[in-house]
Amino acid sequence: MGQKIQKTNAARLLDSKKIPYELVPYEVDENDLSAIHVAAQLNEPLELVFKTLVLRGDKTGIFVCVIPGAEEVDLKKAAKISGNKNCAMTGMKELLGLTGYIRGGCSPLGMKKPYPTFIHETAMNFDFIYISAGVRGLQIKMNPRQLVDFCDIKVADLILQK
Repeated sequence: MGQKIQKTNAARLLDSKKIPYELVPYEVDENDLSAIHVAAQLNEPLELVFKTLVLRGDKTGIFVCVIPGAEEVDLKKAAKISGNKNCAMTGMKELLGLTGYIRGGCSPLGMKKPYPTFIHETAMNFDFIYISAGVRGLQIKMNPRQLVDFCDIKVADLILQK
């Protein structure tokens, strides 16, 4: 018998709307909070593991981008899609106060306030993706379309072309 997984606010929100998901624990490495580490722990392809980034636009203020774990957000694309001229990542020290989450455990579900949220278009290519459950060491596996519908997320091209 494995240990009982504690439900997070993100999981309870999905429960409240009867949206199917799975909570998947993984080993946390405090020195490597990357999605690459998470994907390896989950034994899943990296393109299924999405990270949640919190940005600040010059006009609209805080907004959220959910992008594939190996990618970098394209700040020009993110600014344009969110109605800003410029944007930048928020500082790590601001994250908890803005979202209620810490780095490595930031979920697009259940933030302190509902911020405009955008997800990279490749998420729609999959039957399921992984997002943080709101704590380090726990991911939510769910259908990306249900995530988009539930959180009113806009689908867009958000990543830097390599």
